[in-house]
Amino acid sequence: MTETKDLLFELGTEELPPVALKKLSASLTAEFVAGLDKANLNHGSVESYATPRRLALLVRDCNLQQPDRNIERRGPAVKAAFDADGNPTKAAEGFARSCGTGVEQLERITTDKGEWLAYQVQEKGRAAAELLPAIAEQALNRLPIPKRMRWGASEAQFVRPVHWLLFLHGDRVVPCTLLDAEAGAFTYGHRFHHPDPIRIEQPAEYTAKLESTGKVIAHFGTRVESIRKLVERTAETLGGIAEMDEELLEEVAALNEWPVPIAGSFEEKFLEVPHESLILTMKKNQKYFPLFDAKGNLMNHFITIANIDSPRPELIAEGNERVIRPRLADAMFFWQQDAKQTLEDRIESLKTVVFQQKLGTMYDKSARVSALAGYIAEQTGGDKAAAERAGMLSRCDLMTEMVGEFASMQGIMGRYQAQRDGEAEQISLAMDEFYMPRHSGDELPQTPAGIAVSLAEKLDTLVGIFGIGMKPTGDKDPFALRRAALGALRILREHSLALDIPKLLEITTRPLEARLENRQATKEVYAFMLERLKGLLAEENISSQLFDSVAAVRPVSISDFDQRIHAVQQFQALPEAEALAAANKRIRNILKKVETPVSDTVNPDLLTDAAEKSLYSQLSEMQHQVRPLLDSGDYASILKALAALRDNVDRFFDDVMVMVDDEAVRNNRLALLNQLNLLFLKVADISRLQ
Repeated sequence: MTETKDLLFELGTEELPPVALKKLSASLTAEFVAGLDKANLNHGSVESYATPRRLALLVRDCNLQQPDRNIERRGPAVKAAFDADGNPTKAAEGFARSCGTGVEQLERITTDKGEWLAYQVQEKGRAAAELLPAIAEQALNRLPIPKRMRWGASEAQFVRPVHWLLFLHGDRVVPCTLLDAEAGAFTYGHRFHHPDPIRIEQPAEYTAKLESTGKVIAHFGTRVESIRKLVERTAETLGGIAEMDEELLEEVAALNEWPVPIAGSFEEKFLEVPHESLILTMKKNQKYFPLFDAKGNLMNHFITIANIDSPRPELIAEGNERVIRPRLADAMFFWQQDAKQTLEDRIESLKTVVFQQKLGTMYDKSARVSALAGYIAEQTGGDKAAAERAGMLSRCDLMTEMVGEFASMQGIMGRYQAQRDGEAEQISLAMDEFYMPRHSGDELPQTPAGIAVSLAEKLDTLVGIFGIGMKPTGDKDPFALRRAALGALRILREHSLALDIPKLLEITTRPLEARLENRQATKEVYAFMLERLKGLLAEENISSQLFDSVAAVRPVSISDFDQRIHAVQQFQALPEAEALAAANKRIRNILKKVETPVSDTVNPDLLTDAAEKSLYSQLSEMQHQVRPLLDSGDYASILKALAALRDNVDRFFDDVMVMVDDEAVRNNRLALLNQLNLLFLKVADISRLQ
């Protein structure tokens, strides 16, 4: 049995980029393990470690040596290896020489293709210590580092300067030099708490020794959870609740090896400023955790994480308070300055900002969105005037000092400013809802004006950008058209808006017509939206066949599309579904082969066979039955009713020849099939379910 030992690899560096730390760690582990597997060095579980100054991994029970293996080399066929007298040919002798042996030492193997000369030898496995340096080097070279740097006089390149290399297999150092660092048995602890080297005797003691002696929590996830608990406990002492932003938690964990919570505060006067800007400053600029009271109101306290256990934490708190105060003062200044103008006062300034060269200014876009939002509001029972005003004011907050400083305050600042201007509540809310949904899974606009403006904005962007020939290609989507389409679809679906999409796109196009180069823009946008819809429904386990069956009849509204999808789903559960889908497919194939247009008007006098008469009679009854169901959009009941046709349809195909010589009879039977086909197409093309 092959002997195994734990394997430890650690690369010590200057502070690594915090946003890239997790990715670098995961990549190092994946590449290192791939190298072990390729080298046939079997091993147990693998644990990754990452701190600001190190990337490391621990491999349990890694083989000390590759297993031996048998190597078989096949040579020439026996009939080609020997002449008529049984003497070896040049082919046999050449093969033997290449194997470092004589012809007499070669073996013969028999396969289904004949008998061959072969050479078998047992290759002894190499020691892991010989293989590991190359495995580690390759893993480091494959890390996702966009730009590598050099340091000092070294020719080595890495994301940050390298200071040490710990490389142990069992209690032995793996001898090598990587990135100009010579492998050893030493790691280094916290830069201030324990800057001296720490000897690691065995890989298994790495994390415990580094934490107890070096004041470093090596495991990234452990540090995240430690910070979470520290912040929560500190927040409790202040009578508040900390906002646990997972992205912020991970970034802070990537900045600290020995996290220590520090509480700070700022003057209450700053709470007069929109809280979102204060929170943004604390989280994005300072990496602070903001605190809220039991009612969800922002408190004038924050918690930061220091990478040192200081005997004077109050000094660290004072330093952080001094740093954040000017930033909060800036936010207050912007807020006060912006109060000097209303949103309406800023409309004219939108003419100075270009949205897109071919599509005009932000003013032009706002005017288009305003008109379209008014139309949408009219169609959906909203307040047209409110939607139009919201659309016109929607981009005015872009011209505020606050948004100029904090770009992510778009919409939020609009809402606050509209409230301060005395605008109606639904208009104020629409300023923020205009941007919703901002990302996947984000909340949707809820007010009628907000729904109308948000939808109008997305449709205008889609039609405009497609119209100037800048639709997304591959991964390139500079105008976020995929996000716009998905947002529009979510609004239409989740609010059950029965809007005629092709008509809506046509109305969207009208004010843009003189600017558009692509006259097929509306059709392309509709197809683009359907593709996004297909993806959304796939997440809900709607098959592509089911989707295509409904898409084939081109429903005009997304709500109608959904209703048809659910109807076909219910139809599929019926015992008649499979046979009727197959019959419809057969009908479509027959009709496709007919070169001349096929009528859907049946002459009953030309029906001679009992099966076709019975089918025609039932179809005629069904036409009357379906009409009121179609008017009410009850597609499920239509398909359930049509399922009753199965027996007559089966009998028709069993007993009736469609393509007979008599042209009149043939055309009449084709018309009967077309009538049946068109009846199903009132809901969906069920032939596509096959």
